[in-house]
Amino acid sequence: MKILVINCGSSSLKFQLIDSDSEAVICKGLCERIGIDGSQISYTPEGKDKITNVTPMPDHNRAIELVIEALTNKENGVVELSEIGAVGHRIVHGGEKFTKSVVINEEVIKAIEEVSDLAPLHNPANLIGIRACQKVMPGVPMVAVFDTAFHQTMPQNAYLYGLPYSYYEKYGIRRYGFHGTSHSYVSKRAVEILGKDAKDLNLIVCHLGNGASISAVKGGQCVDTSMGLTPLEGLIMGTRTGDIDPSVVEFVMKKENSTVADVTNFLNKKSGVFGLSDELSSDFRDLEDGYNNGHAGAIRAVDAFVYRVVKYIGAYTAAMGSVDAICFTAGVGENSGFVRKLICDKLSFIGAVLDNDANKVRGEEKFISTPESKVKLLVVPTNEELAIARDTFELCK
Repeated sequence: MKILVINCGSSSLKFQLIDSDSEAVICKGLCERIGIDGSQISYTPEGKDKITNVTPMPDHNRAIELVIEALTNKENGVVELSEIGAVGHRIVHGGEKFTKSVVINEEVIKAIEEVSDLAPLHNPANLIGIRACQKVMPGVPMVAVFDTAFHQTMPQNAYLYGLPYSYYEKYGIRRYGFHGTSHSYVSKRAVEILGKDAKDLNLIVCHLGNGASISAVKGGQCVDTSMGLTPLEGLIMGTRTGDIDPSVVEFVMKKENSTVADVTNFLNKKSGVFGLSDELSSDFRDLEDGYNNGHAGAIRAVDAFVYRVVKYIGAYTAAMGSVDAICFTAGVGENSGFVRKLICDKLSFIGAVLDNDANKVRGEEKFISTPESKVKLLVVPTNEELAIARDTFELCK
């Protein structure tokens, strides 16, 4: 079966066409600036060079039409429309309504709409992508795969905040977690690499990118994760604060004479390593250069980021009682030996020992711990699109 994977944002749309038998990517691409001047679609058919077409894209319906045209055109197309057996959609927030991926119907769409206040920037865009695909591909089965679903196995003592319980009952205020598709894929792949039964393993998955989160996976199930009601909680990230005293919001509003919207903007877009580095960069490649060249802001930002990662690893080791393996994934986790070393060098307290030669790896699946290390250290590249395709195939085969 050929499965189209759609990741729809407010003004962008990522897509991949995946063969469910071989799990090969037949084509992948991106629609940018939807509804904005200068919109374009770029895509790369398997074995061919990247193709870019600058064309008006007033809405997501037209974007989906262009995706289908790109996949099926006579010159560079890779498939007949009738060969697309199903579509998998990434949905950011499923609230407590969804603990696993589901086939999309009107009831599912309504339920996604009902939790959209928990992800007002993402869920509406995801729904637009679903509707657009339904219009262009009527009758083709579609599946919703939720970022939050993997974390729904967290026990109540892990997901509740210390707020009046009525706020949870009335408004669903609790820790949900994100990057769940990545955490699920990486933890399952780590079990395969380690060659053990999932029920016998305690894993910590470090999804470290511009957005960053850590999860504790015990016996194949998530028991805690660093992101919360929104992706703002947890680790210091590229431009997000991570954990802060909530009173900071009121304090800054008074000092800066700013609005809630102003503060929300700086918490999400001007903080993290970007803010800590005196706005040098949110890109860890720039921060690494700055760190090695003695840039005070870069050193400050990287050290704070590393400290927070190590603190969460320690906390999750305690929460599970032990840890068998720590997995590094996503843009920074997969590609920055520099950041991995700074983190792993602080993990001797749990018996983790980094192999410095093995750590010289980028984007490849590999053990980076020494043979005598009590805790295995692994780089496991994530593949959220493949995880979505797998779930879609299982529900539609």
